Amino acid sequence: MDFVAGAIGGVCGVAVGYPLDTVKVRIQTEPKYTGIWHCIRDIYRQERVRGFYRGLSLPVCTVSLVSSVSFGTYRHCLAHICRFRYGSAEAKPAKADVTLSGCASGLVRVFLTSPTEVAKVRLQTQAQAQRRRPSASGPSAAPPASLVPGPKYRGPLHCLITVAREEGLRGLYKGSSALLLREGHSFATYFLSYAILCEWLTPPGHSQPDVLGVLVAGGCAGVLAWAVATPMDVIKSRLQADGQGQQRYRGLLHCVVTSVREEGLRVLFRGLAVNCCRAFPVNMAVFVTYEAVLRLTKGLFP
Repeated sequence: MDFVAGAIGGVCGVAVGYPLDTVKVRIQTEPKYTGIWHCIRDIYRQERVRGFYRGLSLPVCTVSLVSSVSFGTYRHCLAHICRFRYGSAEAKPAKADVTLSGCASGLVRVFLTSPTEVAKVRLQTQAQAQRRRPSASGPSAAPPASLVPGPKYRGPLHCLITVAREEGLRGLYKGSSALLLREGHSFATYFLSYAILCEWLTPPGHSQPDVLGVLVAGGCAGVLAWAVATPMDVIKSRLQADGQGQQRYRGLLHCVVTSVREEGLRVLFRGLAVNCCRAFPVNMAVFVTYEAVLRLTKGLFP
């Protein structure tokens, strides 16, 4: 049931956090934004509410599968480790066991999420790519409305097909090296911090925390995970957005060096505040839904 609970929790998380995810991607890929509110105002002024939900349909369709695999992999990996080390899958795992299982969960996600992330980032940033395109009459002359090019990508599926046709299958896995580095240690942090916080928040005489404890533990785990993931998340977003127009980056290391040289070391932490603001409510929703589904199914099928 971990797969089912993870799927339902993941959908709830996307529903809560997607608008701030769009703001995060824009901040990471567009140096012009000076902060969260500047980005929010600009998106709303240029694209209204719809702009915050660009590329939403693909994550909603795929997040249930990805979250299911993530939580299911974590639980099954942890059970196998406990069975191997302690002779029983029900034995209490050590912190190292939780960390290793969380890392494995993050690495497995990459193969499923990379194409989805490419499409999401391209759709979230294509409005800026259109505005940066110079017209044939020069930058100061506004072209007639009939000559203004439409968006390159008409939706998530069209985006994936276009990327595959123009850039090959490699294009669908652009930024996957940064994604591997992001997901491995961030999910290790995610599950480890959640396990530790649940222990601290469990009332004496009980085996599990109450609903408030799960909400706090889930929210804090999400914040800590994104705090360690943000540098590679910035690089991942830049590499994946790099197919709109002339390609700037030759790979992960070149992207890191170029970004730091042009914008300073602080560029690796662009979007950290919005990541943390988004992570708390999103992961509150994910974990409280996940735990509720598990407890419900245990009650129905003891």
